[in-house]
Amino acid sequence: MDDPTPAVDSPKRAVPDDAVDVALAQSGDTQAFERLYRAHVSRVFSLARRMMGPETAEEATQDVFVRAWEKLGSFRGEAAFGTWLHRLAVNLLLSQRARRGRDLARHDPTEDALERRASRGTRPELAMDLETAIGRLPDGARQIFVLHDIEGYKHEEIGDSLGIAVGTSKAQLHRARMLLRSHLEPQTEDRIGP
Repeated sequence: MDDPTPAVDSPKRAVPDDAVDVALAQSGDTQAFERLYRAHVSRVFSLARRMMGPETAEEATQDVFVRAWEKLGSFRGEAAFGTWLHRLAVNLLLSQRARRGRDLARHDPTEDALERRASRGTRPELAMDLETAIGRLPDGARQIFVLHDIEGYKHEEIGDSLGIAVGTSKAQLHRARMLLRSHLEPQTEDRIGP
């Protein structure tokens, strides 16, 4: 269970297989839990990378699965295991961010927020991809962008999870989209040409 990124060609496990593995893992079967890990690690890792940044994504992914093992007894099967795990991951990642104080910069009101953020090792002459642009968003805007536009949460759910008003969630999402657009559009024009 050391490698958080499984082979790309690994097939997705079906929900019935998860149900069997969950029941076995709840009774202490570590091999069944490892199968669950392998089936879901890429989605959890992707979420962790987007919410926490690439520097801490592996550790955060491991923390999610450690917590899942600890809390497996509380899984009642009312939803799919993947849904339960995703909710657990979001809650854990949000709590880690709060603990580290990374949410203090959530409401950076300046327009040059992306430019002032430290680059993650990219060179200006290279085209910026969307992942890098998302990573350079202010923490709060990035968090809401990932939860809403990538993970599919509604503003009401985001507001409840983060303890913010629905309007704040909508405003931060709009801000994130505008920052991404303003940062990515010049590169698109450069590549396309006149």
